[in-house]
Amino acid sequence: MTELRDEAIRLYDAYTHEHLDRRRLLREMTALAGSVAAAEALIGAIGVSSAAAQIVSAADPRLLTARNINEFAGRPLTSYAAWPRDPKAVRGAVLVIHENRGLNTHIEDVTRRVGLEGFVAVAPDFLSAQGGTPADPDKARAMIGQADYDLLLAQATGALDFMRKVHGDRAKTGAIGFCWGGAFVNRLAVAAGPRLAAGVSYYGPAPAPSEAAKVQAAMMIHLAGNDSRVNTTGLPWIEALKAAGKEVEGHVYPGAEHAFNNDTSAERYDKQAADLAWRRTVAFLRRELDA
Repeated sequence: MTELRDEAIRLYDAYTHEHLDRRRLLREMTALAGSVAAAEALIGAIGVSSAAAQIVSAADPRLLTARNINEFAGRPLTSYAAWPRDPKAVRGAVLVIHENRGLNTHIEDVTRRVGLEGFVAVAPDFLSAQGGTPADPDKARAMIGQADYDLLLAQATGALDFMRKVHGDRAKTGAIGFCWGGAFVNRLAVAAGPRLAAGVSYYGPAPAPSEAAKVQAAMMIHLAGNDSRVNTTGLPWIEALKAAGKEVEGHVYPGAEHAFNNDTSAERYDKQAADLAWRRTVAFLRRELDA
């Protein structure tokens, strides 16, 4: 069963990250599982369920939330924000970067979790220029593949500047991202220079090691032990940052699958790894951003 699960996750990852045709996914999953019904059940367990997304209520009395539209790099960028109701509890500002499914209910929930830890958490919708995140995750993945990456980096650095302006010149800004967002945090650290004080990348493909010298942010990188696709670039990236004298913590979680933090995926979610990674993330962001 473990081998079947691992192969099923590999097939699903190829579908979601290499843009395989869904009919091919179903055909190959059926061959693996033995029937169409079993294949659909596997796909459902590996995929995400928006019904399972809410850990922190959108009406949590400890938080304030808002939906905003700002213009960065000449284009509108919508976002969802959450921050402590008590202004004395604010420790810094953090961009929360979504997966390749866009700004969905799960990422909004993660944003509220970050807010509860004492940060002004802002989750941009990086599909804003294409009309915003659609309800269909397959459509969102296709749109991500067509996005203007340079525009998104420019908008993100503009958002970092805006957050510092709003919260004062001494305010420190960080970023946390998952999967596509984890890769984006790595590249934002290269592009943003001193604008970014701390970056946390969850299982995101990394830039070329030669780019490490450009990073000025403190970095924390979480990798799943079973995620060979991402680790091929993620592990050399950690070593390159160390070699360049950068402040970096790299953590590999043995036996964990790609997207182990996503609690809306029954087969991927690894509570033990996710809880440990979250504790490490919060401690890191508090240390780096608390002025």
